[in-house]
Amino acid sequence: MSLVQSVDNVALLPAYLAAGTAVLVLLADLLVARRASTVAVAAAGAVATAVGAALVGAGETRRTFCVGADCSWILDGRAALVAAVFALLTLGVLGLSGPLLRGGPTPPGEFCFLLACSMTGGVVLGAAGDLITLIVALETLTLPLYVLVGLRRGSLASAEAAVTFFVVSVVATTLTLLGAALLYAVTGGLHLDRLGAILGDRPELLDLPLATAAVALVVLGLAFKVAAVPFHAWAPATYDGAPLPVAAYLSTASKLGGVVALLAVVQRALPADVTGPVLALLAVLTMTVGNLVALRQRRTVRLLAWSSVAQAGYILAPLGALALAAGRTDEARAEAYAAAVAYAVFFVLLELAAFAALVALRPAGADGGTVDDLRGSARRQPWVAAALALALIGLAGLPPGLAGLFAKVTVVRSLLTGGAGWLALVVAVNAVIGLAYYLRLAAILYAGDARPGEEGGVPAAGGRVAWTVTTALALATALAVVVGLAPQLVLDLAAH
Repeated sequence: MSLVQSVDNVALLPAYLAAGTAVLVLLADLLVARRASTVAVAAAGAVATAVGAALVGAGETRRTFCVGADCSWILDGRAALVAAVFALLTLGVLGLSGPLLRGGPTPPGEFCFLLACSMTGGVVLGAAGDLITLIVALETLTLPLYVLVGLRRGSLASAEAAVTFFVVSVVATTLTLLGAALLYAVTGGLHLDRLGAILGDRPELLDLPLATAAVALVVLGLAFKVAAVPFHAWAPATYDGAPLPVAAYLSTASKLGGVVALLAVVQRALPADVTGPVLALLAVLTMTVGNLVALRQRRTVRLLAWSSVAQAGYILAPLGALALAAGRTDEARAEAYAAAVAYAVFFVLLELAAFAALVALRPAGADGGTVDDLRGSARRQPWVAAALALALIGLAGLPPGLAGLFAKVTVVRSLLTGGAGWLALVVAVNAVIGLAYYLRLAAILYAGDARPGEEGGVPAAGGRVAWTVTTALALATALAVVVGLAPQLVLDLAAH
């Protein structure tokens, strides 16, 4: 008896467009060999991928590569959103890379080809329906980045960053693959929905040491990709050593890929009461360590890198509350998943905006420099400095950065709905800590220039005003957070 498997080419259209972009970029670089043509082909392919994902995802859910009810490719609204976000991030990074590719040490053909290959991995990742497709897509997203980080010729820092990133990512991939193999040994399945059904129907399997090790390895392997503490040490050195546009892609697309993979595994395959406590602990450690270490940073990219570590903690927090939400309602669980997705999307957009402004403020081909190098930038480039300040305020979760404010409110509300009031309080306290370095960097943009003969200088009168406003905003936000959370915390404590 033979099995017939049909292929839905419409469902695969975003993947076709992304992979076709990589092939066309390679051909354009080979046949035309002009920088503008190569970049234009890559940009057009990214736009086509985003449009194709939006059109296909607007309809009903499409499935292909199915065996019975188990499918390896599921394109729904969220998968289409992920594909479109990866394509738009690629387009944004191409826009940032103009100064880097214009007569610099980075070859444009290889750069655009590797970026398109990475975009293909991100597009496939959102629609992955089994662990093997998920891991292969995640590695397709990550592998080109090893080369992109070290593609700047003659830069020792770039080469060191690439090696660091490569070694850590290989370890993470090995752990994830080992965990997937052990899960298959325990359950006999690799499709995410089937794994969830098997572990839900036979919870006694989770009592096996082999199953415990499998779940731990999968979660911890994916935590490497998110740069969650204690698997975060590679991120600051890699971001700082990479060219600025590549660092922007690393801190947005790479992190988004890890979040999407972790969300798919936690939501569909692994029981929330097992992964919830682990993710809650990772979230607390990640946001706390990221914020505290960011306070001490003097290099701009390292500060943004440590802040992205802290932001990963905010994204993981709703997933950590799922163990408590599981005992409540399906609405609480759905809100937790939606909060994680919303925060991840808003974070990558604000982070890309921050890096875009930083690229505009720094000389062509230069690294991020120190924080003091940006002192007084608002007087030289007022609009660019204002854009950077707005992105930083959004990352801090303050108005008028409404996107960041909405994202943080969504996360805190999902934690309160899920019964994790203590975790909501940790998020709120860390958000207040984050104000210190976000607003400090924003204040430096409007501070006076460095005094002659002094390293880094000190703020002038405008800088003192900025520091006063920073302190007032921090205290006001702390008071608002405490007042807003106090009633719900009292109710939660009373309920227990």
